[in-house]
Amino acid sequence: MNTLIVLAHPDPHSLNAALARHAAATLERAGHSVQITDLYRAGWSAVLDRGDFPQLAKDERLRPVEASRVAYATGCQPPDVTAEQARLRWADLLILQFPMWWFTMPAILKGWFERVYAYGFAYGVGEHSETHWGDRYGEGMLVGKRAMLSVTVGGWASHYGPRGVNGPIDDLLFPINHGMLFYPGFDVLRPFVVYRADKLDAAGFDAATSTLGRRLATIMSEPPIPYRRQNHGDYNIPSLELRAGLGTGRSSFALHVDDAD
Repeated sequence: MNTLIVLAHPDPHSLNAALARHAAATLERAGHSVQITDLYRAGWSAVLDRGDFPQLAKDERLRPVEASRVAYATGCQPPDVTAEQARLRWADLLILQFPMWWFTMPAILKGWFERVYAYGFAYGVGEHSETHWGDRYGEGMLVGKRAMLSVTVGGWASHYGPRGVNGPIDDLLFPINHGMLFYPGFDVLRPFVVYRADKLDAAGFDAATSTLGRRLATIMSEPPIPYRRQNHGDYNIPSLELRAGLGTGRSSFALHVDDAD
């Protein structure tokens, strides 16, 4: 198995860096191949701008979607973007390791998605017709691969529970899991979350790494989150609304998870 770990924390001595190293060592001891993209150490640019599209004329308007399509199709992308796309093609498993800052991922990781997820690579693929609305949400270039979030959170688990003041953790992570990972085809696994990260002592760290190790031991057979696939009958096309009778008694993000069994 090939695993890509994308780490987004500025301190190499942080809990996030330690978890990334632990995951890599655990997988390598089991005979797997691992690559780590340390975004801060690499000096990753979090900003998608004209520098990503050298094919643009000096006075030409920047239309990001069209510029991305042309750059990807003609091989004009920056080398760092091309390298990350190659790593994603290589990987069977993607682990995103990051702290939750202001209810989402750090800006540098968001910028990784914005720059690496080119048109023709992660979106804008597949036919659009009366029965099929592009290869996305369960289809796409990254289908057959797995992905998992490994997240550190400052608050208590109860703060992110069903009645917690911050909102349920599954809802907060839904835009990443469903919109960034499931969209281009990943099978998305339940997130690994470490709560009260800033208060974690040695015993807490040992417990966290032991739990993560157990997850990694069976990660390729673990059932993914059963998100509904877009083009397989659950949604009306082209409105892309869930069909009547599905998701009864549910609302919001929960509508798009088919775990009735």
